[in-house]
Amino acid sequence: MHLPQNLRESLKKPLGVLIKESDTSKENILKNIPQGSFVITVGDATTEKLIKYGIIPSLQIVDGLEKRSKRELPSSAIKTTFSCNNPAAQITQESIDVIKKALQVPPARVTVIGEEDLLVLPVCVYAPENSVVLYGQPNEGLVIVRINSEIRNKALSIMNSMS
Repeated sequence: MHLPQNLRESLKKPLGVLIKESDTSKENILKNIPQGSFVITVGDATTEKLIKYGIIPSLQIVDGLEKRSKRELPSSAIKTTFSCNNPAAQITQESIDVIKKALQVPPARVTVIGEEDLLVLPVCVYAPENSVVLYGQPNEGLVIVRINSEIRNKALSIMNSMS
C-alpha cells in the first residue's frame, strides 16, 4: 500500500494525546497509560525514551533512523525479535504479518528495513483491546493513542484509502 499525496497532510494530525517535547516526562507519560496496558512504541526515539524511563514496551517497532538519519537502535534485552521490509511511504503486507505475529509474543521487537512511520496504522488496527500506542510527532512531541473502536476504524479507513 502506498501513501497517496492527498493523505499526507491528514497524517500530520496526531491520532491521540500530544505531549509537547518540553512536557515529556515519565510522570506525564504514565498519566496517559492505564495500569496493565499493552504498551506499543513506534519509532526509535520513542522506544528509547520509554526504556530510559523504565517502561518496557510489549511491542517495539524501530528502524535505526531518526528524522531520516541513521542512528543506533535503542538498547533492548528483548529476546523475541522480528524484521520486515517496509519502504518509505508504504505499508507492506509483510510488515502487517510480522506485526500480527509480534503482538502474540510480547515483549517483542520488530526491526524495519526501510521506514516504520506508517506502521502506526496497522498497529492501531491489530493491537489488543487494552493497548496504548506511543509514537513521535516530528518537532512537536510524543503522541499517546489509547486503542478503541474509533481509532481502529480511523486507522483502517486510512489504510483502505491507500492503494
